[in-house]
Amino acid sequence: MSSETLIHLSLAVLLLPLAGFVLMMFFGRKLPRQGDWLATGISTVALLISLVVLYQKLTVMPGQEAVLNFPWINMHNLPGIGPITIVLGVGLDNLAAIMMVVVMIISALVHWFSIGYMEGDVRYSRYFGYLGLFTFSMLTIVLSNNLFLLYAGWELVGICSYLLIGHWYEKKSASNAGIKAFITNRIGDFGFLLGMLIFFTTFHTFGLKEIFAGLQSGTLPYGSEGWMTAAGVLIFCGAVGKSAQFPLHVWLPDAMEGPTPVSALIHAATMVAAGVYLIARTFPLMTAEALLVIAYIGVITAFISATIAIAQNDIKKVLAYSTISQLGYMVMGLGVGAYTAGFFHLVTHAMFKAGLFLGSGSVIHAMHHALHEQHDHHTDAQDIRNMGGLRERMPVTFWTFLMFTLAISGVPLTSGFLSKDEILAGTLAFGGMTGHVVVPIVAFLVAGLTAFYMFRLVILTFLGKHQDAARFPMVHETRWVMTVPLIILAVLSFFAFYSVNPFNASSGWIAHAVQRPESVVPASLAAADRETFGEALHHEHGLAMVLSLLVAGIGILVAFATYYWKRISAEDIAHRFAPVHRLLLNKWGFDDLYNAAVIGGTIAFSRMLRWFDNMIIDGAVNGTGWLTRGTSFVSGKFDTIVVDGLVNLIAYLSGFAGLVFRKFQTGKVQTYIFFAVGSMLVLYFVFRMV
Repeated sequence: MSSETLIHLSLAVLLLPLAGFVLMMFFGRKLPRQGDWLATGISTVALLISLVVLYQKLTVMPGQEAVLNFPWINMHNLPGIGPITIVLGVGLDNLAAIMMVVVMIISALVHWFSIGYMEGDVRYSRYFGYLGLFTFSMLTIVLSNNLFLLYAGWELVGICSYLLIGHWYEKKSASNAGIKAFITNRIGDFGFLLGMLIFFTTFHTFGLKEIFAGLQSGTLPYGSEGWMTAAGVLIFCGAVGKSAQFPLHVWLPDAMEGPTPVSALIHAATMVAAGVYLIARTFPLMTAEALLVIAYIGVITAFISATIAIAQNDIKKVLAYSTISQLGYMVMGLGVGAYTAGFFHLVTHAMFKAGLFLGSGSVIHAMHHALHEQHDHHTDAQDIRNMGGLRERMPVTFWTFLMFTLAISGVPLTSGFLSKDEILAGTLAFGGMTGHVVVPIVAFLVAGLTAFYMFRLVILTFLGKHQDAARFPMVHETRWVMTVPLIILAVLSFFAFYSVNPFNASSGWIAHAVQRPESVVPASLAAADRETFGEALHHEHGLAMVLSLLVAGIGILVAFATYYWKRISAEDIAHRFAPVHRLLLNKWGFDDLYNAAVIGGTIAFSRMLRWFDNMIIDGAVNGTGWLTRGTSFVSGKFDTIVVDGLVNLIAYLSGFAGLVFRKFQTGKVQTYIFFAVGSMLVLYFVFRMV
């Protein structure tokens, strides 16, 4: 298969979801079952095409990139710059081909799952239309070979996120969550825009290949590596927003107000992974300093969110903070230079985290049904303290959920073990080479915390006794259209799909397909110590595996001792460390801080602007109006008395003169002769006197 055929097939994958969106928005309500079969069929066909593209790309042309460019804007004779042509296009390399398949797998399975989960929804067809638009937007990011088109897809994804989070916009919490996500992402996107413009003003192009070539030739933004670092960090700001990294992580937990399949699609596997994909795609632009910033942001994010997840009781909130933590892991992996491991974890995490969210959706759906049969409208169907014992009533959901939990906890024979092990080895190598030992310490600590809070979730949800014996018989396994996607994702969480060696990801096809790119910045760690880092990574692999198994085992053991065997009292610990528990329960106070500083500050600033508008702007306008009215009054009086008076006086005098002279206009010739002779006599005597 030629590169031209591959790029055309990729365009078909890109445009099919867009066509589905258009059809669903215009004709969805008129179609049988409101067109869910059409949207699901389109996503399934696009998935099959993407699998063909991936297979052909990795087997026929693994080291080549298929590209399709077209000129968009021609600007001639710009002052001091000259002519510039902005070229847009799509490119298919190994990274894009793998990511395209990941997006389509999750999208297709979410479409299938939604048929059962969203049945009877008031905006059913619109929901499936928005899923198609989101898939198109995400694929635009994946296939773009230039920053401009990538940024366009980036913003489209943000809009789709807003629409899907606020799908049930009649709920105030859902509409607020959509607004919060949209505004928070705009902060990071503004930084992304600035970084993109720095590169454009330097190289006069948005093309990534052209920018890489310019940097390799020795051209740096404004001739400074400091500006290069700043531009890289600004590009990373976009990832901070989309991938919910500290300090812009606050939007993701609130986004759980959207439908659970949306959480699986957008906030677990695809949209939030767009930030990680952005870092991987622009990795050669990052200097050593920028990578260090990226690594520490990932470390902070992973730790904070993992500790918060321990104290949460909402099943989706636990998974939301788990997502943030795992995204921090990916960002940390890329920051320390473990490029392949960071991207590999993106792929594996997409499968088991989407499965976890869909599994939670299956549980919530069953709980809602049981509560509805009880006419109970007060019990929270998402609170794990109201669950327990669901293993017996929902066996498929339980076993698949357990598989996802084993994967995210890093248990051997799972995909999560492979990818997390590689990241942990990368942190050990990075810490040994640079002296930043806090990075591996926090990374292993977070691995243990992840195993603990995920098995806490499993135990409280599926094991033990149900909290309401009367409700328990009413809980049933969900329909096949919801359980089959869970089974598929559980199978995809097994190691064999990624590597023949269950203990070493480097022998797998992803590791061979996605190689760390050469850095174009001479002073960066990635270029100077590439070979040394690779050796250190290989050397630390065994130690990382042993330590990861140890911390994961401890986390699982403590979870069972606390919540299953009851050897440790969670209530006693929460009471003894009440301040810490309150801190974690309140999410480290970030929401309160943002409400006080950001929201409160914004409200205070708006009040100041209102005062300025009322007192200064309106005062100036009102003063000008008063002065204008006064001037108009004086001008009116002057016009009435002086101007009109003078005109009226002249008219009066003219009328009076007319009346006087009318007396002399008798029409008699004798009178005129008399006055003429009289006038001549008067003139004669006047001149005589003179």
